Amino acid sequence: MIGKIKGTLIEVDNNVGLIETVSGLSYNVFLTPSLLSTLHPPSSIEVYTYLQVREDALVLFGFESKEQSKLFMLLLTVSGVGPKTAYTVISYSKINDLFAAIKENNIDYFTKIPGLGKKTTMKIILELSQKLKQEFSLEKMYLSEDDKLVIDALVSLGFKSGEAKRMLQQIPKDLTVEEKIKKGLQLSNNKK
Repeated sequence: MIGKIKGTLIEVDNNVGLIETVSGLSYNVFLTPSLLSTLHPPSSIEVYTYLQVREDALVLFGFESKEQSKLFMLLLTVSGVGPKTAYTVISYSKINDLFAAIKENNIDYFTKIPGLGKKTTMKIILELSQKLKQEFSLEKMYLSEDDKLVIDALVSLGFKSGEAKRMLQQIPKDLTVEEKIKKGLQLSNNKK
């Protein structure tokens, strides 16, 4: 297994970098957009890697850090998530933001990642929340039409979507839409 490559990035073609090692061997490695934005050929590079063995190809995925590599491996344990999907999630996420999204059951965070649908998102949240020992709640993932109105109203009043959802969790379910909005504003005032 190829676990790490150190060398010189000599070419870039879309999101694949050609890395030449001191031995003269060159590897095509998928690189994250954040890594590609900081490096321009020729430049020194050191990446952790994952080798995907397919029937028709050997594919190397490169990671900036060991943490990214571990998160990638964790994503691969989710049923229906292959290396390309896991790598896309890694490419468009910061580790802390991703864990926060899992902890908060934040579907919106994942659906902004290209090529990731609701079904895969729910699998990722469900399976990783259990592996990370987070509390998972289907109720938190599905909002009623009234709750969506409350969140939209709070967002239009200047709150962030995640903040509005957290506030909604503290509001009694039996209130009307207007009462929930007022209660949300009261909650925000109490925190100040």
